[in-house]
Amino acid sequence: MGRKWNNIKEKKASKDANTSRVYAKFGIEIYVAAKKGEPDPESNQALKFVLERAKTYNVPRAIIDRAIEKAKGNSEESYSELRYEGFGPNGTQIIVDTLTNNVNRTAADVRSAFNKAGGRMGVSGSVAYMFSPTAVIGVTGKTSEEVLELLMEAELDVRDIIEEDDETIIVYAEPDQLYAVQTAFKNAGITEFTVAEQTMLAQNYVTLSSDELPQFEKLIDALEDLEDVQHVYHNVEYPDGE
Repeated sequence: MGRKWNNIKEKKASKDANTSRVYAKFGIEIYVAAKKGEPDPESNQALKFVLERAKTYNVPRAIIDRAIEKAKGNSEESYSELRYEGFGPNGTQIIVDTLTNNVNRTAADVRSAFNKAGGRMGVSGSVAYMFSPTAVIGVTGKTSEEVLELLMEAELDVRDIIEEDDETIIVYAEPDQLYAVQTAFKNAGITEFTVAEQTMLAQNYVTLSSDELPQFEKLIDALEDLEDVQHVYHNVEYPDGE
């Protein structure tokens, strides 16, 4: 795949310095997942996925428990999952996934963020076809050969296995393989993951000039700062060391 996940992860981490915002977004996501089925991760796969991802972001147990207890209660608060697509500087492609209890507010906020930062909203399907839904799982303490061997033993045929510069091994798999890959690692004694989530990876990445990059980052920051936005995906490759 030739895509450095840690490059994405580090950039995201720098924007997620406001941990209270990150925790609040996870609280909503956990609540929504818990309301979809039983509020028990052992019988609710969607909830299990969210909790696994929350663990990689060090979300406090209190946040998780509060969201699950809210789902168990009589709360009738409902959220809609909406996706917006658009373009940034130099035709860069952006996908914005939201969870909202006020569709009109969210649509207006996302459109405003695009417009103020020199981007523009696109119609549904104008960008998403250039991205691939992908499961990304990262581990340390194993070589790529060892990871390949244990996945083969589990009869899992994944898309790619990449060794990052920091010796993290990143596995790219089909979205529905996330749980199976994690289970294979856990059966091999690996219970800690640097990343474990379903994401959208661009099929082709672009590098912006030093003049274009600040405007693009302003747009991404504006989108990620919106309370209803859960995930922002794009096709910009950051140069190593940026």
